[in-house]
Amino acid sequence: MIELTTPVRNIKGVGPRNHEALAKRGVYTVEDLLYHLPFRYEDRLHPKPLTELVAGEIASVIAEVRGSVLLRTRSMPLFELTVGHGLQTLKAMWFRGTYLKDRFKPGEMVALYGKVEASRSQAGRFKMVQPQFEILPAPPADPSQDKDPLNTMLEVGRIVPVYESLGGTTASGARLGSKWTRRVIWQVLEQLEQGPALPEVLPIAMLRRLGLPSRLKALREAHFPPAGTQMEALQDFRTAALQRLVFEELFYLELGLELKRKRLRDREGTAFTTDDNVRSAIKQVLPFKPTAAQKRVLGEIVEDMRKPSPMRRLLQGDVGSGKTIVALQAALIAIENGYQAALMAPTEIRATQHYLSARRLLARSPRQYHVTLLTGSLDAAHKRQARSRIFRGEAELVIGTQALIQEKVDFVNLGLVIVDEQHRFGVRQRFTLMKKPGSADPDVLVMTATPIPRTLALTIYGDLEVSVIDELPPGRTPIETRRTTLEKSEQVWQFVRRQVEQKRQAYIVYPLIEGTRDDQPELDFPVDAAPEPEPVKARKGGKKAAIPFPEEKQPKPELRSAAQMFDELRAGALHGLRLGLLHGRLASDEKEIVMQQFQRGEIDVLVSTTVIEVGVDVPNATVMVIEHAERFGLAQMHQLRGRVGRGAARSYCILMTGGKVSPEAELRLDAMVRSQNGFELAELDLQQRGPGEFFGTRQAGTPDLRVASLSRDRKMLEIAKSEARALANGYLQDITETEREIVRRQLKDTWQRRYGLVEA
Repeated sequence: MIELTTPVRNIKGVGPRNHEALAKRGVYTVEDLLYHLPFRYEDRLHPKPLTELVAGEIASVIAEVRGSVLLRTRSMPLFELTVGHGLQTLKAMWFRGTYLKDRFKPGEMVALYGKVEASRSQAGRFKMVQPQFEILPAPPADPSQDKDPLNTMLEVGRIVPVYESLGGTTASGARLGSKWTRRVIWQVLEQLEQGPALPEVLPIAMLRRLGLPSRLKALREAHFPPAGTQMEALQDFRTAALQRLVFEELFYLELGLELKRKRLRDREGTAFTTDDNVRSAIKQVLPFKPTAAQKRVLGEIVEDMRKPSPMRRLLQGDVGSGKTIVALQAALIAIENGYQAALMAPTEIRATQHYLSARRLLARSPRQYHVTLLTGSLDAAHKRQARSRIFRGEAELVIGTQALIQEKVDFVNLGLVIVDEQHRFGVRQRFTLMKKPGSADPDVLVMTATPIPRTLALTIYGDLEVSVIDELPPGRTPIETRRTTLEKSEQVWQFVRRQVEQKRQAYIVYPLIEGTRDDQPELDFPVDAAPEPEPVKARKGGKKAAIPFPEEKQPKPELRSAAQMFDELRAGALHGLRLGLLHGRLASDEKEIVMQQFQRGEIDVLVSTTVIEVGVDVPNATVMVIEHAERFGLAQMHQLRGRVGRGAARSYCILMTGGKVSPEAELRLDAMVRSQNGFELAELDLQQRGPGEFFGTRQAGTPDLRVASLSRDRKMLEIAKSEARALANGYLQDITETEREIVRRQLKDTWQRRYGLVEA
């Protein structure tokens, strides 16, 4: 008999041939295989009759193969399949479908799933472009003699699960596709149902309260939904079976985070005092009257810092909301209590700007504060001096990059750690700084200008309390955002020139430094689905144009780069203006020189890559031009737009697109024009890119959810969080000690094996 812990290589049909391929997909055990859920379902119990198809709907059809042809069109090979029922027929078309040439035989039954479109050449007829397909097994002449009834039982006459390929091949060389996965999972479930009862990992009372089925029933119905299950509920993951599996995953994720928070509350930190002297020190350095949101957030931070347990707080605020001022006030509380504060920034440009800004603000106080900068580009002598000041406690506020977490950097009494733009580091690095020698358990304040949807914050930053600055300082004017195309670039350059004539400055941002995208980590291409090719139009007479094989690859539209356009604009459209070039390959001192020139107004137009996304503050800049805007993520475009609008003058963001724009990019661009609400844009970005790619690169510490979706399952996440908190804090009285022990064991396995998130 098999169990959930049985290695997949021991499953019939897998064996040593495929267990390595499955391991690459994270499938090691029977449990892992069962949690490889279908990504969609096809209704082969009640497939759509061809006579009832409606243009624009997504449908499953089962029909007989009538014929096929490989057409040689002017732009690409086109494979066309004709299927039918009686007199009614449907055409299915695949672009570049040479590989399908000998796949279908007349008389075979085939299942098709895709979008129904009206035929342009035959009134009342329909077609599917690029549909999913599966050739169905022929029913045996005598069902009683069928040696393998699964051939028909799993493929027709039911709601059929469709799976992503697990890699590997069968003995005959076929891929481990949906048909193979269905058979193996069916057999595994059959064996589990015939063996001992599957251990339940959620308390029975909790399941009853939430109306969720047992684990085995949920797995069975998630893979093989019973007749009568609503297709819409399946596709939206709203059946009781799927909701049970979603809840289970989110419950253990949130339980682990809740226990981390609970352990943290029991640890010893520093209880800072905020007497009249501290309040006076804070007021002396404020350059303006704080907003109500800044006051509220500072109050939340102060309340945490007064507690004897270490603070763990996430400070969210849109671009320009004044997070840095609040963080500096928190640093002053630590310093006035006799402790050191450290601020870790993602780039040297950002660290230097924080350093200069902190010195300027602290200079408003009659007390002399000692601020030290430590970055990788400092020469050896200056690094030694900085480390010495930190070690002796002479440096009260230390600002730097990842150089702060090097082994040679030791603090005397580190009381507060501030991490700027946390997502650019990865969660482990802030814990390295927190555990520096000379520091017990410092308070931690994590800042981000990337608005994070609540669902994502509950997972990535689940060990932190959250504060949000949701109000911009007075005097900030809304930024007017417009869309245009590269064909109209001359009008854009004329507009930039007029702004410069009014003594304003502008940014022009490109996705590339130079040449191709190779070796350019700054580039943040969202992974969009490529636009589908246009249907091939027939010539008069109904025949399609033919070209000889092999087909030539279509050239991709060329991306304009910062280095190329800097030279081109300086010599052409923006000739006579003072242009600067800034990108990640420049040496740190070169970047600093260019930045300072732009801040002093010695550069009119800064041509740049996304290196300016975080941390260049020039109130006189009123224009942000983003070329190839279709290539940028929403969060990144929003960050770039936030570089302007920092003064009282009216500001503009111009999104220029080139070549074909995918449907996903259209959504992003339209959202940018429509909204300046960073949290609204972040929600769309999360839906499009998923949690793993939300920040442009895979976030270290992002949970690898295999069932739940943070954008889809928000309501269930809140329920899971509530149940986890109640269990962790002993509020649930209807759970037995045996069940608590099962939950503890399951959590340990889940947490260590699957998540391994942050340490508390």
